[in-house]
Amino acid sequence: MIVLSVGMPRAGSGWHYNLIHDLMKTTGCADARDIREKYKLQKILTEVNCNIGALSARRLAMVSVPALLGNTFVIKAHAGPSRSSRLLSSLGMLKIAYIYRDPRDAMLSAFDFGQRALAKGRPNAFSHLSDFEKSLEFIMEYVRIWEKWMAEKNVLVARYEDLQTNYAVETAKLVKYLGLKEDSPAVQEVIESYRPGTSEGQQGLHFYKGRIGRFREVYTNEQKRIMLSKLVGYLERMGYETV
Repeated sequence: MIVLSVGMPRAGSGWHYNLIHDLMKTTGCADARDIREKYKLQKILTEVNCNIGALSARRLAMVSVPALLGNTFVIKAHAGPSRSSRLLSSLGMLKIAYIYRDPRDAMLSAFDFGQRALAKGRPNAFSHLSDFEKSLEFIMEYVRIWEKWMAEKNVLVARYEDLQTNYAVETAKLVKYLGLKEDSPAVQEVIESYRPGTSEGQQGLHFYKGRIGRFREVYTNEQKRIMLSKLVGYLERMGYETV
């Protein structure tokens, strides 16, 4: 079986992936990084967190080979659902957990992350977001992907804000969805290791600041008005205030 940790960029998706990955490892399942090496999937599962990219038929077929050979492992994506992901899910071969965040905070985080990397001379996937307009256009693509995931069946959905403020409740849902025993000492050890602390940059959480509602302090009133005009209807369904 493949477990897919998918999410909006800069929405705690790295934190979510590592939490799921280590929870699944308590069952003795394979490390996705080892699967990548053993089955020569380096071009399909990239980066530290084994990101599959698009959920295309070809890519999912290739990662299904080790799963069909009896391996269970966790991979990551930011892409929207596809016919192939739906098929594998319906067959019980793909278990999906999706995380999202207030797109206004995710947008700000992506811009900041990209510009910090650029200033250090190490541009990343977000460094092209050089201004407000480009950042807004970027996040709107993932808002539309959010809408697609919300229409999917058998997907566990979490919000970054809930994982931050209601960690025990959200991890209990995740443990149940993954079919693990919540009272297992190994499971509890993993949960505690990823519990958000008070210090920034905590190992494994993969966020730099991660504060909820930071966009209100950074963007101008006019920028906030523009964001609202683009996100009208979306924010309410996502569970966020429009003020």
